[in-house]
Formats: sequence, structure tokens, C-alpha cells
Amino acid sequence: MFFERNTITRIFIEMENMILHKAATRGFADHGWLKSYHSFSFAQYYNPERIHFGVLRVLNDDWIAGGMGFGMHPHDNMEIITIGLEGALEHKDSMGNTAVIRQGDIQVMSAGTGIYHSEFNHNKDKETRILQIWVFPNKKNVQPRYDQISLRPEDRINKFQQIISPHPGEPGVWIHQDAWFYLGHFEQGQKTVYHLKKSGNGLYIFIISGQVVANGQVLSPRDGLGIRNLETIQFEATTDTEILLMDLPMAIS
Repeated sequence: MFFERNTITRIFIEMENMILHKAATRGFADHGWLKSYHSFSFAQYYNPERIHFGVLRVLNDDWIAGGMGFGMHPHDNMEIITIGLEGALEHKDSMGNTAVIRQGDIQVMSAGTGIYHSEFNHNKDKETRILQIWVFPNKKNVQPRYDQISLRPEDRINKFQQIISPHPGEPGVWIHQDAWFYLGHFEQGQKTVYHLKKSGNGLYIFIISGQVVANGQVLSPRDGLGIRNLETIQFEATTDTEILLMDLPMAIS
């Protein structure tokens, strides 16, 4: 009986520390040329229980029709990260940057004191798919900046490849926040353990494709799982799986 009571207590504590966002429960906007799924409240989608997870404010899963996109629009005091999943997205901004974000590219834009930018599908006849993520910074009114890198997908097979960190010079690109992002491509049956980088941080897991079991919770494509107050998370891929991990502070400074 003692063992059973402690097992139930452990399961209850783990459930209290996890927030599950199934793919089908996300907000959705269909603008014809743009189909966008929102893991957190965004634009016309508002859910008081999904405003943010720690400093993670926006996680949008965007499908952009050929030749279409967003005209010049402003941002400030936000770290904006774009992950190319398919196709090519053309970026222009008020700092004079022009770039194309392709599959495997990671772009970061520190909006700081203010920046304007536009994003258009670079191809006229193919759809472009991206993940766009907004993170509250730990420093306000910084000088706006832009950076972009191309990564080797083979460097994340059966392991996590760092794509974002707080420190210039580390693998990936850096942002104004004590956050680390990783991409992983795990083959069926592979197991791994992730250890949080900083005390007090939480972990938000987003499944790009496939299926994985994370600390006993089954996650399918486009599911999100927020975990807090735990230092290690165990993963087992039940199919070939692509995972995005976001290790970030739970307190907004």
C-alpha cells in the first residue's frame, strides 16, 4: 500500500507539472493564402489558459501560399525566431537585411527598440511552411539585430542539435534570453534523456512529425507539452520523430 500511495502521488505531481496542448486544440486562422495554427493566444485567437508558457509567448505553425506573405509591419521588445520547414521565405527589414529562409535555416530577429520587416513566400508555385516563435527578452530596448544560419540535418540524428542559446559563439544563433532551443530527429525505438540547462527553467516540447513518449506522455505530430519543476525528461521515439525543444525561463523579467 505504501508503494501504491507513493506511485499515485508521483503521478499526480507529474501531471501538475505538465501542460498538454494537443494539435487539434490549437487556434486556427484561414486567410486563404495563409493557414496558421496557434499554440498560444494570437491575433483573433484568444484562450485565457494559453497566453504564454514562461517567456514563450507565440508558437505559430504557418502554411503560406506561393508568392504570398506579410507586408512591412512593426515589432519591438521581442525575440522572434523563424524555423524553415519547407519551401523558402523571403525576409526584408528596416535594417537593410534581405535574406531567404529555407528548410533547415534558423533566423532570429531581436526587435528591441523597434523594427519593420516583411515575409513573403519566395516561390510563386510552392507552399512554404515555417514555425515562428516569439520569446519575451530579458533586456528591453536593445539595438535591433538580425542573424541567420543554415544547419546540417544529419547533425541531429538520434540526438539534440542546439539551434538557440543565450551566448554568442555557442552553436546556433543567440537571443536576449536564458533559453536554449534544440532540434532532434530520432529513429524509431531510440531513447534519450534531456537535462534542463538552468534551474528554474521549464521545457516546452513541440512534435514536428512522428510520435514520442515524453515522461510517460504520448505526443503526436504538432502536439505541445510544457513541463516545469522537473530537471530531467525522458524520451522514447515510437516512430521516426522530429522534435523541437525549448528550454526557457518560467518567470518573465
